[in-house]
Amino acid sequence: QVQLVESGGGLVQAGGSLRLSCAASGTSFSINDWYRQAPGKQRELVATITNGGSTNYADSVKGRFTISRDNAKNTVYLQMNSLRPEDTAVYYCHAFRPPYYNYWGQGTQVTVSS
Repeated sequence: QVQLVESGGGLVQAGGSLRLSCAASGTSFSINDWYRQAPGKQRELVATITNGGSTNYADSVKGRFTISRDNAKNTVYLQMNSLRPEDTAVYYCHAFRPPYYNYWGQGTQVTVSS
C-alpha cells in the first residue's frame, strides 16, 4: 500500500524556519511536490522536484524555500526559511507515478505568527 507521511509542521515566529518531511512507502515516484492551502483559498503548488533532481518553485517562495529528496530513504523535504505570516497554511505532500497515479499526504499545519 502506498503511503505518504508528512511531519515537521508547527508554530514559528516570522523570520523563523521549519523543515517538512514526506516519507513515502510502497513505491518510488518520478515527481514529488509540496502544495499548501490557506483558509478560504485554493490549494497552490509550492515546489516540485523530479527524481532527477530538477526543481521548480512558486514565485512567492523562491529564495526562501528549498525542496530536496533522499532517494535512499524515499523521503522528500521542504526547508522553509524566512517564514512570513502569509506562509501559514496546511502543507500537503504529493507524489506522481507514471502513467497516472497521484498520491497525497494527510497534510501538516504550518502557522507563522507576526
